[in-house]
Amino acid sequence: MTLAFCGTENNSAAYKVNHGVLNNGCFVDALNVVPHVFLLFITFPILFIGWGSQSSKVHIHHSTWLHFPGHNLRWILTFILLFVLVCEIAEGIVSDGFSDSRHLHLYMPPGMAFLAAITSIVYYHNIETSNFPKLLIALLFYWTLAFITKTIKFVKFCDNKIGPPQLRFCLTGLLVLLYGMLLLVEINVIRVRRYVFFKKPKEVKPPEDLQDLGVRFLQPFVNLLSKGTYWWMNTFIRTAHKKPIDLKAIGKLPIAMRALTNYMLLNEAFKTQKNTDTPNPQGSKSIWCALCHAFGRPLVLSSTFRILADVLGFAGPLCVSGIVHHKEAANITSSLFPVGILKFLANAYVLAVLLFFALLLQRTFLQASYYVAIETGINLRGAIQTKIYNKIMRLSTSNMSMGEMTSGQICNLVAIDTNQLMWFFFLCPNLWAMPVQIIVGVLLLYYLLGISALIGAAVIIVLAPVQYFVATKLSQAQRSTLEYSNERLKKTNELLRGIKLLKLYAWEHIFHSSVEETRQKEMTSLRAFALYTSISIFMNAAIPIAAVLITFIVHAHVFKNADFSPSVAFASLSLFHILVTPLFLLSNSLGETHKIGTTLSSTLSSIDIRIPQGQLTMIVGQVGCGKSSLLLGILGEMQKVSGNVTWNSKPEPPSLTHSVSVGSVAYASQKPWLLNATVEENITFESPFNKQRYNAVIDACSLQPDIDILPHGDQTQIGERGINLSGGQRQRISVARALYQQTNVVFLDDPFSALDIHLSDHLMQEGILNMLRDDKRTVVLVTHKLQYLPHADWIIAMKDGTIQREGTLKDIQKSETELFEHWKTLMNRQDQELEKASVLDRKTLQSTVYSREALLQDDEEDEDETPESDDEDNLSSVFHQRAKMPWRACGKYLSSAGFLLLPLLVLSQLLKHSVMVSTDFWLAHWTWSAIAFRGAKNCSYEQIFTILCGLGIILCLITSIAVEWTGLKVAKKLHCLLLNKIILAPMRFFETTPLGSILNRFSADCNTIDQHIPATLECLSRSTLLCLSALAVISYVTPMFLIALVPLAVICYFIQKYFRVASRDLQQLDDSTQLPLLSHFSETVEGLTTIRAFRYESRFKQKLLEYTDANNIASLFLTAANRWLEVRMEYIGACVVLIAAVTSITDSLSHKLSSGLVGLGLTYALMVSNYLNWMVRNLADMELQLGAVKRFNSLIKTEAEKYEGLLSPAQIPQNWPDQGEIQIQNLCVRYDSTLKPVLKHVNAHISPGQKIGICGRTGSGKSSFSLAFFRMVDTFEGRIIIDGIDIAKLPLQTLRSRLSIILQDPILFSGTIRFNLDPEKKCSDSMLWEALEIAQLKHVVKALPGGLDASITEGGENFSQGQRQLFCLARAFVRKTSIFIMDEATASIDMATENILQKVVMTAFADRTVVTIAVSFGLVFAI
Repeated sequence: MTLAFCGTENNSAAYKVNHGVLNNGCFVDALNVVPHVFLLFITFPILFIGWGSQSSKVHIHHSTWLHFPGHNLRWILTFILLFVLVCEIAEGIVSDGFSDSRHLHLYMPPGMAFLAAITSIVYYHNIETSNFPKLLIALLFYWTLAFITKTIKFVKFCDNKIGPPQLRFCLTGLLVLLYGMLLLVEINVIRVRRYVFFKKPKEVKPPEDLQDLGVRFLQPFVNLLSKGTYWWMNTFIRTAHKKPIDLKAIGKLPIAMRALTNYMLLNEAFKTQKNTDTPNPQGSKSIWCALCHAFGRPLVLSSTFRILADVLGFAGPLCVSGIVHHKEAANITSSLFPVGILKFLANAYVLAVLLFFALLLQRTFLQASYYVAIETGINLRGAIQTKIYNKIMRLSTSNMSMGEMTSGQICNLVAIDTNQLMWFFFLCPNLWAMPVQIIVGVLLLYYLLGISALIGAAVIIVLAPVQYFVATKLSQAQRSTLEYSNERLKKTNELLRGIKLLKLYAWEHIFHSSVEETRQKEMTSLRAFALYTSISIFMNAAIPIAAVLITFIVHAHVFKNADFSPSVAFASLSLFHILVTPLFLLSNSLGETHKIGTTLSSTLSSIDIRIPQGQLTMIVGQVGCGKSSLLLGILGEMQKVSGNVTWNSKPEPPSLTHSVSVGSVAYASQKPWLLNATVEENITFESPFNKQRYNAVIDACSLQPDIDILPHGDQTQIGERGINLSGGQRQRISVARALYQQTNVVFLDDPFSALDIHLSDHLMQEGILNMLRDDKRTVVLVTHKLQYLPHADWIIAMKDGTIQREGTLKDIQKSETELFEHWKTLMNRQDQELEKASVLDRKTLQSTVYSREALLQDDEEDEDETPESDDEDNLSSVFHQRAKMPWRACGKYLSSAGFLLLPLLVLSQLLKHSVMVSTDFWLAHWTWSAIAFRGAKNCSYEQIFTILCGLGIILCLITSIAVEWTGLKVAKKLHCLLLNKIILAPMRFFETTPLGSILNRFSADCNTIDQHIPATLECLSRSTLLCLSALAVISYVTPMFLIALVPLAVICYFIQKYFRVASRDLQQLDDSTQLPLLSHFSETVEGLTTIRAFRYESRFKQKLLEYTDANNIASLFLTAANRWLEVRMEYIGACVVLIAAVTSITDSLSHKLSSGLVGLGLTYALMVSNYLNWMVRNLADMELQLGAVKRFNSLIKTEAEKYEGLLSPAQIPQNWPDQGEIQIQNLCVRYDSTLKPVLKHVNAHISPGQKIGICGRTGSGKSSFSLAFFRMVDTFEGRIIIDGIDIAKLPLQTLRSRLSIILQDPILFSGTIRFNLDPEKKCSDSMLWEALEIAQLKHVVKALPGGLDASITEGGENFSQGQRQLFCLARAFVRKTSIFIMDEATASIDMATENILQKVVMTAFADRTVVTIAVSFGLVFAI
């Protein structure tokens, strides 16, 4: 075969110029090559020499990037140009035919034009990113020449009467239009930028975001091709494989995506909505209007992309139908005359190429729709979170204290509801595009199958309400599960926070049963959730099978003369699969908005006081008299019924609009509030660091010894709620924060409650008197320490919410003699305590420091050597296993299902997919025989097809139930194992493991195992088997496909390998950045009073914006990574379709392949991209979710305490211990076998009924001594004998249930007062009232609605600190044990109440052995 530009046939008209050169078609085609050659010669030297010579500028930094005018339009026109040129090349090849020579002029010019178009856009991109527009002059000349030459060709076509029926004429006209528009775009760049023909060119700087080198999220700034394919992510994904992704790697958010920008946008929308004349501007409709106004435009764009993608999705079935239908036709014409459009589209190879481009475009539009919708949702989430936070800053603290709005509710609002709103916005484009998809799908089915298609569509539509009903039930079950899950978490949280008390009182089984009871309710809801999930999965898989079965049987049986060829059957099969998806997605709902009301009773009444400026004012009174409420009222934190507060002689109550410098108050609350930050940051509290003042504050609060034993000194990170500090340390750091501030007003609410006498006196003298009063600062001090009253300039005495008396100490001495004498008695006692306490040497503290130091050292070692439970919460530990799949965790999960469910799960999946493939093969055979034996009827085809479809439907049901049932069984087993292990774990475990880490296992990880892993497992197994079966079918139909499969498989392997690592890191980063955000919300809610007192609202709002942006940038990168994967997998899928189509057409032309098998192969090829995507995504999700199983398993390995004893229950007397005699012989105690002892060779003898006091400085081993009675610490030498029995031989449950203890930190559980006093339900009401009377609480409880059945909120927040301590005393009194231990039980109680309790100990416990541990000597000396 010869090759020539114009052909080599004899007398070829291509070489004749009798009617002029321009009338010669070949010459005109040659003329059209000139502009393209010009561009290639001009641009190549600039691209490869100009940029190549400067190796440092090969990768131009994005700080120089900008977009020239008409950027997006240029890219769109270039893409259209490339597609039209491909069509022109194809038209030339089809027109050339099988002649003796090739006519290169038919396809060489468009080929050159194709190269030139690619070169033009590459050239433009390089010029644009380097901001050097003068070089665009080359493109101006190119577009001009190309437009002129193509116009000449179009005019000559018109002259030669070649019109619209010929494809060549249409393509040439389109090219003239495209070149003309690109020329106009180039002229517009000159007009705007003035880089030529103007004296002063316009200087344009890149966007402000790109000037900041910290911005690495480049999606808004890259060109259209990079946006569509996420090409800019390549470098990021590769880098992620080499080193872990952290916040520094992902950089900052672009300005337009930051939370502040979107919050301002949303606020403007709300203001606009309020200004409109609407009857209810605060209603939900108004909120939705504001959201749509602020974020509606991107959703419209996303919906447009989605509709375009859905319409292009129908190209697949139509092209498959065309390829199969025309496979035996004469596909290639032998005429040189231009072919028509219909003849061109009748070519099977052309259809294959068009299908390839349609798939590329459809997948690009689909991913663009997803990305825009998710990005909009993330921006919305950031704006809503910021708005919620600003609302919290104006929230009344009374709402919090009355339980009307809890920290948990706020966290749920931020963590769950805002995410649901985000995902609703993501689903909106799907919901709007569904009607278009359904209508077009039904119309195409009707076009292919006629009336029988409507019957099949009717099956899907009729079952759609059933799907909706199932989805509604699924949503209800999920809400019910969430409610029980929240209740279980609340109980688990209380169990973990009060674990020390539960172990000491031997109440583990009570709270274990309570949690298990709630878990059973949760499991009932989970069963309903699993049932409806399995039905939903089943219906999604079975409905297409049922619709296809009914349609094809009706079509073949009823309409006997209808066309039932492979082209019709397999195109219809693809359409049914497309049609089911939108109907299945119709079930999505939005959560409800809850309104909160407020009902409060008056706490303070008739308050009329004056606080002198620059002096020390003390507020004193009994527990619950309203001292703390008075401070809150002054700060504006209480709901004011009447009256006002005047500051500096001006009515200026604190408000949220004041700046930090005006009216700020240094406030230390009664319950210490600490940030999750370093010790130094907690003290300075974002004030400028002054070393001299800082050291003075540290000394005044006696914090230096504590700082010295912390692992990193004052740079040690304080855990959530100060979990790694003692109560006294938390109190002193909180006071140190108030002392450090340079405010004129200082409020201190009971700062001595957790401090011993020495520390209290030092703080009073050095801190309050020397640092505050001497500086003439206004100090208001709430205290029970009456010995400090002589230092007060002004005293306010309170009683029952009113002012009993105010004035100086001398005034009160004259006017209230009885009150003064009462105070004097208490002051004398406290002075005596101080004198006797001073005998203790200060070295006592230093002598016991080593135990604390060793404990901290051991904590650090544990963090390195611990099981994965602790490590998994730390991202750095995960990076060592970055490239490995957690197969061991997978095996643990599957093995937990048992030996019956696991084989059923595997076999049912394999059988289901085998039957589905067999059904499709049988359909191919049936439809081929319908053509081969036209007119002959064979019912066996229909019968076998029906049986196979029925079997497939049954297996779909079995597999869906098997997966969900497996998930249920594993979830139940793992939670039960974990709860049993945790509740029986030794106390040392809870001291060294962060509470948040354990709670995360029961919350996030448990939720993952309960609900997410079963669904992911089902999707992963289904997508993997579908992908493998599809590739197997294609390879069977066209074995040549295997050659192309190898490189595609290698590419897929590397894509998934790189993606999995990046996806896991980004997912973990997304989760880890959400934790500080939620913690910040929680911290703000708990410290709202302190923040507002300091006037630090703006600083905390700024922190919120930083945390929100960090979380959003991680979410955006994760979204971009998912799109990066899906685009590549979709493109690989499109390549699979193209290769399968070309090989099928080639085989069928040689009559080696039946049309049925061609249709089967192409139908499966169309689905490969979806299966690949889901397989890799689910693999990444499963890898991440199995981390929950891994962490569960590591905690399950925790060793339990030795609950069994050497003595059987029969050997232990029923009333033991009845005497209360204690013998301590050579006792040595340590917290762990790796630590030094905290008690050494202690010997003591306590007689029955004796009252013993144990005193000593902080860290001297007092509490360790008390814990030894309960075997809470390791007694490695010596023994304790109680009433003749060595406690080491007793079962732990028996030992701890026969003793009573009151701890320093009051612990109350949510529930009734009755439950808190007697959870075992052993006592009568009279016994409970007696205990309350002893604890001075009877009058308080009687005043409550319900009495003993009155509710206690979480943590006992509806009672004061002192009242909570009294409830704990009452709880201990209820237990009629002969041995009673009080561990600093009166720290939060005023002196008067303590005096009463001392008398109670002497009278009510006259026959009991009482061991009192105290840093205060009141109770000790009373004994």
